[in-house]
Amino acid sequence: PPHRGGEGRGEVGNATAHPSRSTPEEDAVVARLDDRPIPVCYRQTGEDFLLVEYGPQALDLDLRFQAHSLMTRLEEEKIGAIIDLTPGIRSLQVHFDNRQLSSGQLLDILKGLEDELPPFDAVRVPSRIVHMPLSWDDESTRLATRKYQELVRPDAPWCPWNIEFIRRVNGLDSVEDVKRIVFEADYMVLGLGDVYLGAPVATPVDPRHRLVTTKYNPARTWTPENAVGIGGAYLCVYGMEGPGGYQFVGRTVQVWNTWRQVGSFEAEKPWLLRFFDRIRFYPVSHDELMEMREAFPYGAFTLDIEDDVFDLAADRRFRQENADSIAAFTAARDAAFAEERQRWAEQGIAATVDEADVVEAEGVALELAPGATAVESPVPGNVWKVEAAVGDAVRAGQPLVILESMKMEIAVEAPCGGRVVDILCAPGRQVDAGQPLCVIQGGG
Repeated sequence: PPHRGGEGRGEVGNATAHPSRSTPEEDAVVARLDDRPIPVCYRQTGEDFLLVEYGPQALDLDLRFQAHSLMTRLEEEKIGAIIDLTPGIRSLQVHFDNRQLSSGQLLDILKGLEDELPPFDAVRVPSRIVHMPLSWDDESTRLATRKYQELVRPDAPWCPWNIEFIRRVNGLDSVEDVKRIVFEADYMVLGLGDVYLGAPVATPVDPRHRLVTTKYNPARTWTPENAVGIGGAYLCVYGMEGPGGYQFVGRTVQVWNTWRQVGSFEAEKPWLLRFFDRIRFYPVSHDELMEMREAFPYGAFTLDIEDDVFDLAADRRFRQENADSIAAFTAARDAAFAEERQRWAEQGIAATVDEADVVEAEGVALELAPGATAVESPVPGNVWKVEAAVGDAVRAGQPLVILESMKMEIAVEAPCGGRVVDILCAPGRQVDAGQPLCVIQGGG
């Protein structure tokens, strides 16, 4: 999100005629409205953007709906200079053409609209209930976790099983409690395109379903497409393969369909979900999910989607009526999280990985015997598997080492036949491009 403020700008001219000079750092905050029930902060984010932020940095559905109300009013105004509007969890980014409308003029418009926004009790929005299959603890997410533990961070406290980690940091009695909560929750979509391709960022409507976690640190290099994970208090469905940091609970069907807008996808829209959709998961096996994923982009499998309306006033009453149990759940969860952090400290396990903990691969200088061939890494990366051993007879084209690099698995093959006489790498070690991995003697 564009929360970064403007940097100080300096001007440097001819060293003799115009000595160097600089201006003080500019404050990105251009205005505040602190005397309102929900304080408002306006930030300049470049020449063509203003960011409107509501309230404190906290997860609060009221703040999300306040940003939505402002977006709706701006859309009704049909201001030609406004290019697009991007809502966040408690913010709205306004992209405008400053050749048609100055930031000062836009700021005046935005401040004036605050008095026209509806009260919370009047906010009702379309909110579909989208029933999505979830392969709980899917084998693809298990593989991603195992590769992370082997290649990136063996001592990660969320390994070897993310779901057990979620149980522990939320103070639940069993992993079945984690499963029960995930399948009972209504995950409201608060944002779309979480990094890429229509990935939703969602949180349970009922605060007692809000499981929290840390994210992977450092991040994974590979995440299966449409893996489902929890990071902080938010749930995400990954739109595509790539890196990631949310703790896995399973995998579901596609949330983006580039080439065919059929079935559950709307015409001319490649993304599946809308703002304020409520995702409800139902369990399926890995094999069932694979069949669904094969059929879903072609419209041969569709989701059960119910049209509904979300009434913010009713939700606020629900939160008030259940305030005691919500507070008790939150307190127990926070205490468990604190205990987990204390265990890390006692065990000497850092929550993060410092630069000093990362060891660069050392170069290897070889003196090859006559007839010997060094097999080198074609790219920098991590060694995932070593498929050969010293003494093995190998043929040309046979995979010797499997690397993980640039979010891909890369097989390093024998350039010739012969016998393996030396292995110069090990699983989990980093290697550089051109670094020898093993030595083959003879053959050709």
